Amino acid sequence: MKDGPNQFQRRRKVDLQAQLEAASRPVWRILNRVLLGHDVTQAQGTTLFQAQGADITAICATADSLRQKVNEDRVSFVVNRNINFTNVCYMGCRFCGFAKRKEDAAAEWLEPHQVAERAQQAWDRGATEVCIQGGLHPKMPATTYRDIILAIKARLPDMHIHAFSPFEVWYGATKMGLSYRDFLTDLKECGLGSMPGTAAEILDTEVRQKLTKNKLSAAQWVEIIRTAHQVGIPTTATIMYGHVDGPTHWAAHIALLRDIQRDTGGFTELVPLSFVHTESPLYTQDPKNVRPGPTSNEVDLMHAVSRIMLHGYIDNIQVSWTKLGPAHAQDMLFRGVNDLGGTLMNESISRSAGADHGQEITALELCQIIRAAGRIPVRRNTTYKVIDVYDDHDPAPLAPLVARQNKDPLDFLRMFPEASA
Repeated sequence: MKDGPNQFQRRRKVDLQAQLEAASRPVWRILNRVLLGHDVTQAQGTTLFQAQGADITAICATADSLRQKVNEDRVSFVVNRNINFTNVCYMGCRFCGFAKRKEDAAAEWLEPHQVAERAQQAWDRGATEVCIQGGLHPKMPATTYRDIILAIKARLPDMHIHAFSPFEVWYGATKMGLSYRDFLTDLKECGLGSMPGTAAEILDTEVRQKLTKNKLSAAQWVEIIRTAHQVGIPTTATIMYGHVDGPTHWAAHIALLRDIQRDTGGFTELVPLSFVHTESPLYTQDPKNVRPGPTSNEVDLMHAVSRIMLHGYIDNIQVSWTKLGPAHAQDMLFRGVNDLGGTLMNESISRSAGADHGQEITALELCQIIRAAGRIPVRRNTTYKVIDVYDDHDPAPLAPLVARQNKDPLDFLRMFPEASA
């Protein structure tokens, strides 16, 4: 048993060297500098994001090597539940298919006690985290965000609350007449454990004007994220790509995240989010000028180059199975990714944009996906502390919270049964 991994490691090193030798000289030089411990500059990041052919193969192999160096062959996930407490929003972000007007038949609003009830359901199913976000409802009481946290903590004092994007923090602080620091400090005292770093999209003013009319500017996003880190609230980092953006924007965005992390150390992970175009007004209203999401090569490069640029700064790269689907998400485990995100239980935002990959993958199913890639499944908490290592046992089987429409996330494994054996 002990010889296998050593042989595998030797083969991986040989493959990496061969793939580096096949790369173009500019990419070869950048990747060799990375492997020697040097940071990738923003300009070099742009070069990597523009890669084609054998260069992509070398970049992915380098990212996989860095992933193995930092995370070994463990792939993690968290048991959590998404709770979107309202889909009513008047901000008019053009990429969003989630928002409704309050008079729409499909408009939803959950009171704090209803959010707490859903959190209780998640806890009873083994969740350690609830991820809470919502639209910016024009009639929302100013105390809504703190009321939600207090309602959950009164019922479930040990549940980790991962909640409220920087856009929601901007909205809540504005409604309460507080500074970002005072607003976030209050939420932390109420029981907020961490924040999603969503609403980042692309941290570029020109792109944001097209996506959101710059209603939350890149500077405001950065200020809110830095403030959260300063008051002791860790956050994720995200990038939403494949619409009106390109390699120069991606490299600048990742470099900016790295600068923030160098100063604060507050990011727990990066989550690349591929643009889902199907029901997005940004695409449906202007299909000639908006791309229908990233290409397969761009998805590979986003995960791999992010790993390379952030190596030593943000060492957890997560893939969004709700955006890509389970099979494509598994592929990313060979392109620098070490985390499959959460079980979710409910998922609304990607589905509203047209994603069709289901609302939940159970812990047992995530373990099967990870093992089929030759990796070791690890259950973590929100801040990446290990809860369980499934090296010789499985999580308890659990039926999905929401009944599936004859869609099994493991169908792709059953097509190749030897892979999941």
